[in-house]
Amino acid sequence: MRLFVSEGAPGSLPVLAAAARAQGRAELLISTVGPEECVVPFLTEPKVPALQLDSGNYLFSTSAICRYFFLLSGWEQDDLTNQWLEWEATELQPALSAALYYLVVQGKKSEDVLGPIGRVLTHIDHSLSRQNCPFLAGETESLADIVLWGALYPLLQDPAYLPEELGDLCSWFQTLSTQEPCQRAAQTVLKQRGVLALRPYLQKQPQPRPPEGRVVSNEPEEEELATLSEEEIAMAVTAWEKGLESLPPLRPQQNPVLPVAGERNVLITSALPYVNNVPHLGNIIGCVLSADVFARYSRLRQWNTLYLCGTDEYGTATETKAMEEGLTPQEICDKYHTIHADIYHWFNISFDIFGRTTTPQQTKITQDIFQRLLTRGFILQDSVEQLRCDRCARFLADRFVEGVCPFCGYEEARGDQCDKCGKLINAIELKKPQCKVCRSSPVVKSSLHLFLDLPKLEKTLEEWLGKTLPGSDWTPNARFIIRSWLRDGLKPRCITRDLKWGTPVPLEGFEDKVFYVWFDATIGYLSITANYTDQWERWWKNPEQVDLYQFMAKDNVPFHGLVFPCSALGAEDNYTLVKHLIATEYLNYEDGKFSKSRGVGVFGDMAQDTGIPADIWRFYLLYIRPEGQDSAFSWTDMLLKNNSELLNNLGNFINRAGMFVSKFFGGFVPEMVLTPDDQRLLAHITLELRHYHQLLEKVRIRDALRSILTVSRHGNQYIQVNEPWKRIKGSEGDRQRAGTVTGMAVNIAALLSVMLQPYMPTVSATIQAQLQLPLPVCSVLLTDFVCTLPAGHQIGTVSPLFQKLENDQIESLKQRFGGGQLEESLELKAKVSPMPAVVETVKTAGAQQIQTLMDEVTKQGNIVRELKAQKADKNQVAAEVAKLLDLKKQLALAEGKPLETPTGKKKK
Repeated sequence: MRLFVSEGAPGSLPVLAAAARAQGRAELLISTVGPEECVVPFLTEPKVPALQLDSGNYLFSTSAICRYFFLLSGWEQDDLTNQWLEWEATELQPALSAALYYLVVQGKKSEDVLGPIGRVLTHIDHSLSRQNCPFLAGETESLADIVLWGALYPLLQDPAYLPEELGDLCSWFQTLSTQEPCQRAAQTVLKQRGVLALRPYLQKQPQPRPPEGRVVSNEPEEEELATLSEEEIAMAVTAWEKGLESLPPLRPQQNPVLPVAGERNVLITSALPYVNNVPHLGNIIGCVLSADVFARYSRLRQWNTLYLCGTDEYGTATETKAMEEGLTPQEICDKYHTIHADIYHWFNISFDIFGRTTTPQQTKITQDIFQRLLTRGFILQDSVEQLRCDRCARFLADRFVEGVCPFCGYEEARGDQCDKCGKLINAIELKKPQCKVCRSSPVVKSSLHLFLDLPKLEKTLEEWLGKTLPGSDWTPNARFIIRSWLRDGLKPRCITRDLKWGTPVPLEGFEDKVFYVWFDATIGYLSITANYTDQWERWWKNPEQVDLYQFMAKDNVPFHGLVFPCSALGAEDNYTLVKHLIATEYLNYEDGKFSKSRGVGVFGDMAQDTGIPADIWRFYLLYIRPEGQDSAFSWTDMLLKNNSELLNNLGNFINRAGMFVSKFFGGFVPEMVLTPDDQRLLAHITLELRHYHQLLEKVRIRDALRSILTVSRHGNQYIQVNEPWKRIKGSEGDRQRAGTVTGMAVNIAALLSVMLQPYMPTVSATIQAQLQLPLPVCSVLLTDFVCTLPAGHQIGTVSPLFQKLENDQIESLKQRFGGGQLEESLELKAKVSPMPAVVETVKTAGAQQIQTLMDEVTKQGNIVRELKAQKADKNQVAAEVAKLLDLKKQLALAEGKPLETPTGKKKK
């Protein structure tokens, strides 16, 4: 291989730093060429850096060259790194190009240079701070770190452009800059001339436009109004004037809902939650709530929509939970199915069907697919070495083994997959395995099992993906996960287990086994539909007429995007396969993970006991929905979003609009005489409404919520500028103007009530009742903003929609859910304890001592939070965190809570 670099060419920095990765793994010649030299023969313009491969092919993208070197070193791609590289190309480079041009070519001052670059630097700093890791994609240096460091180094090597207040960014940059490969790269490219070494290169570049894009953020920003053409304004006015006559006839309700030829038929599934777990907020946003938003939106579009989910009930986890609680597996399923159903009902999830997998239909359909695969030669037999716990007298299912990941060393890897590096694991590969039930060390024993021959189905799968993915709305992380599986080559996948609780295997010699839950769990969607209607095949064997959307967290992607499609394709029975696979990243809780056992985080059965309405939970979870990268639930942020976005923005506008109608016009919508400014507002609202549609059609749920808030801000600004409360007291012309503004505002409120329906259905219905919105208006969302409340329409009684969340209320909840509520609701404590853990003998302290310790924990927690907010020195923060943990331990002992003896696991 031969790498061409050039002095003063910014892209040469990261590729030289990355090239160190390839040392000893491939022969690499590095050539320094002039900036005008054409080294890639088929390009008419000079392009450096460039990498000539041994095959004669060329790579001439900086990121592609760096990726190639990292892959040579054995580095494994991950989704977060890819997201950073996309962000670097779309957000960082435009801002950085402008900053470097201003500094080097135009000689502008530091404040002009930091203008375009400040926000992207803050974004990197906040990301590092939020995930509390030294590098962009985790604990170890990745491709993303080298690419971003190489881009930023020419500017940030001057301390004047590295803001001290961005402590995490400074630490990250300095860590990389002191590494020998990075130092050598900087010396080669900049020759100790600093950023001025780039002048010859930058002078040949066109002057960059100031970046217009925004850094992805959870924070609302002031919207710049788009420039409108006269034609756009005229079209918006025409649509507005058509009013209610624009509404199409409502679709007749079906029961059961079945596909209709010639219509858009949308089938929506949420990943089936495992029955023995109470879902936490991350589970809820990851599948059921996200899918519910899209299902409600689909119905507003008058698409023929069926939304289904249910509990996944077979497997070892159910058997173990039943043993813990002294119930049969069926009794445990019945109990927890009801708990799940109640939680989703409280969250207002609009399933057409919420079923379960322990049904005769599940057995019938699963066994039929298996027999078809067996007949077509896609089933293999092989002996499998498994872990067996002699103390529990059972083979251990993958998720009931825990140990050290053989790939990355993570100490809490499950027996099927490592949550840290994402690699699939064979349980016997784990180092230091432990039975999660009794904590004893299992032994390896052999058993004959059945396998799905994925290598034999690989070509068929790739052909299907080749037809499906172009034009589909698979999320980037889903595409990446499936590509990484295919890149590594598919391997036969075991589909049976040595259990009693599951779908029986209909094959001689395997009567004592059941199907592995992840072979038949995805078939649960079919059986749940079959229990809803005997015409289930019209949905599930009808790929020509049905669009299947499947919602899940990213850990479920391999099973929905690969294992089930292979099973269905191999069965050759014209099954409907996923067209749009929508996967979220993970939602964390404050600075850590949800843990039922430790009482950390809000679980579904507890949310309703907080006194906060379900719609507020829905709004905040959707506002922070982990699209593109992990996000975190924060009580403080929830308070801010409720009080600013809901109370002060949305609620304030809708309430004022309705109150003006009631107070100034006797409850009747006044006549509206539109001025050119009003007409422009119509066009702006229409543009934002269409943007909302575009986003939701692409299932960008979080971003579409921002469009609702933007419309509301437009409405608030409109009222503030026109001051109808003053004009109503003025001349006839002023009173007419007050009427127009009030009529426009209440129609915007009506529009918002429909746009809100997928997100906050109860609030939406409340607004519609207060405005006495006609039923057809409530049931259809057009792509144009039309007058749905004409002059003379009488509204109802208007009242506030939202309540303020108070600091003391939130602090109390934060403390309660930060480890203070262990298995507190629905009497979910096990009736029969598992094998005893070693515990310390403790005495319960007096109430006064406990209260004193609680106060100290709260005080120390505030100290830690303030230090983190101030970006204090990490050693100082660590010392205060240690004090906090010690206080929490003292409190636990004082309250008589048992402390488990450490088992060698990494502390979270």
